[in-house]
Amino acid sequence: MMAGFEFSPVSKKEKYMDMPVIAQKAPYKEQLKAGRIYWWCACGLSSKQPFCDGSHKGSGISPVKVETPEAKEVYFCGCKNTKDSPYCDGTHKQLL
Repeated sequence: MMAGFEFSPVSKKEKYMDMPVIAQKAPYKEQLKAGRIYWWCACGLSSKQPFCDGSHKGSGISPVKVETPEAKEVYFCGCKNTKDSPYCDGTHKQLL
């Protein structure tokens, strides 16, 4: 340990405050049901990807509401860096 420095563990949530965590570098293919509301995880911390489980609380990032008037197949962003949230726009292909 370096003199004058103290190290303390930092939680994943604190480390990525206001920055999404990459859940995966590929989209999530989902079949959405008609007349339902879904909440897409924008922070990347959810254990129920691509959907929100509330893990974002305190992260500064909120989930995105997705309403589906009709049933459809979608590709949700897994890298959380899309410019077309909540849908995949291929950004994951440019990530290291």
